[in-house]
Amino acid sequence: MPYVNIKITREGATKEQKEQLISGVTQLLVDVLGKNPKTTFVVIDEVETDNWGIAGQSVTHLRSLENKPE
Repeated sequence: MPYVNIKITREGATKEQKEQLISGVTQLLVDVLGKNPKTTFVVIDEVETDNWGIAGQSVTHLRSLENKPE
């Protein structure tokens, strides 16, 4: 009974994109490990960029730096 947890920042992934992720990950487990898709669980967690950090800084802060004019 595989369980896959996908974490992405909450920045507008569409319902269709999430469905593709769920379908694709499920199929990958079927193809590679021979798992039963009926007992394969895929959960997508969307995290606010304020709550996701990289290199000691929030993604919100890092994105604000990317968007600053030079």
